[in-house]
Formats: sequence, structure tokens, C-alpha cells
Amino acid sequence: MSVGTALVSFAVVAGFLTLVPGLDTALVLRAAIVRGTRTAFATALGVGSGLLVWGIATTCGLSVLLTTSQWAYTVLRIAGALYLIWLGVTSLVALLRSGDIGAGQLDDRAVANGSVPRAWARGATSNLLNPKVGVFYIAMLPQFIPPHAPHLLMGTALTLIHFVEGVLWSTVLICGVRFTKTWLDRPSVKRGMEGLTGSVLVALGLKLALDTP
Repeated sequence: MSVGTALVSFAVVAGFLTLVPGLDTALVLRAAIVRGTRTAFATALGVGSGLLVWGIATTCGLSVLLTTSQWAYTVLRIAGALYLIWLGVTSLVALLRSGDIGAGQLDDRAVANGSVPRAWARGATSNLLNPKVGVFYIAMLPQFIPPHAPHLLMGTALTLIHFVEGVLWSTVLICGVRFTKTWLDRPSVKRGMEGLTGSVLVALGLKLALDTP
């Protein structure tokens, strides 16, 4: 397999994975609808940053620990599950409190809690604490690195492809939200999205906690 063929083939595989709705999609959509465009882009870049760390760590051989140590995988899995559940519960608590403070104050709270650095950290942490991302790279990257290619450089290039595809897809989602902003900007829709994504995050956290490698 040539370097060019490997890059194109991995782009197709990673592209399909990117389009599958999951945690990343839920976080970006929630940020776009409830927090705003800047916060949504920061969340998307945070998710991508987590992918970059996992990809480079895999290329360097660090994340092989996840497949060789049951203890390491379990600790990371439980930590990730607790983080997702915490994000979901936080959203649900904010939703319940918003019923007492009014829709306008809910918007003010969303702005206050939607800082760009915090959004980036939320996206990055959600990926860094998900061992399944590391396992995916461990399983996939070696298949797309030709024997004659520099492993670190090639692994980084493949990860960057996944990063770019993720950011592009997030951009499509965010622009879609902006296109329907008039409808989505209603307080009732924002509260509904807060409740929906909060419930999804709790469910994903529980699923991750109960999953076995």
C-alpha cells in the first residue's frame, strides 16, 4: 500500500465514523443551540484535540497499555463514564432550575457558563477519558501505515485527517443550527435541547460504565 492510498483509504473509514451520531455530535449540537456559535466551535476543536492526543499517543505506542492492561482500561473507562454522567446531570439540574428563574435568565446563565476555554476543555476531556477512542486508533492506525513510511509522521498525518473531517462535520452542524436560528433560539427549544442532551450524556455514561473491553 502506497502512502497516498493509505491516506485516502483512512479518510474514507474515518469519514464514515465521523458521520455516525454519537457523543461528539451531541456535545457540539448542544453547544451550538444552547451556548452559541463560538462555544460550539470551541467544543468541536476540543473534541478534535482529544483525537490528536489519542492518535499521536497510539503512534508512539503509549496507548497500547489499554489493550495490555485490564486495570488501566477499567480505570479510564470508569473515569470517562463518571465525567459523562456529571455533564448530563449538570445539564438536567440547570434545566430544572431554569423553570424557577425564567427563560431570559436561562439565556444569561448559558452565556455565563459557555466560555470558550471551558467549552474546549469539555470537548477534549470527553474524548481523552473515552478508552474506546484509543482502542479504535490502536486497531486502525497500524493497518494504514505502510512498512516503509515513518511511523510517527504517518500516524500523525492520519490523525490530522480525522481531526479535519471532524471539524468540517462540526462546521456543517453548527451552520445548520445558525440557518434555523430563528426557531432554535426559542427558550423552549433551548430547554428541550438541554434536557435531551443531558439525558443522552447520562445514558452514554452508564453505557460506558457497563461496557466490557
